[in-house]
Amino acid sequence: MSLAMDIQALANQFVRFDVTEPSRFLACIVVQSSLLERIKDHRFEDPHLLVLMDTVQWGGAKDIVIGDDGVMRLQGRICVSNVDVLRDLILEEFHSSCYSIHPGVTKMYCDLKQHYWWQRMKKYIVAYASWCLNCVKYEHQKPGVLIQ
Repeated sequence: MSLAMDIQALANQFVRFDVTEPSRFLACIVVQSSLLERIKDHRFEDPHLLVLMDTVQWGGAKDIVIGDDGVMRLQGRICVSNVDVLRDLILEEFHSSCYSIHPGVTKMYCDLKQHYWWQRMKKYIVAYASWCLNCVKYEHQKPGVLIQ
């Protein structure tokens, strides 16, 4: 029953199986974001994060944990190295997502700080979103008031 439900879930995501051939096959589909792999690849390029790693290994930082996957997390948030390409990739993916188009600086920061951490994150997000006219425009609009 579980296999049938899994196949139906894949079919709902537009994955089709062709079983017209009389032979049998076994398929395994693993979908994983490459973003975490890139963060792991660049984790030794930031001197500040290297100092934090040493502090964690000596038991000096209780809020920071290095997971089994080798990724450092501060209070559950992934620590991102000071690599502009990596940070821009995270911001571009979030900014251009079909679920949050032009969210504005405040919403971007509030949503991203739940999952990621880096030094001067708010300042970096403000600088990134400043090129987007839609995000800047939404930030400066006055909230609507009730008509009396």
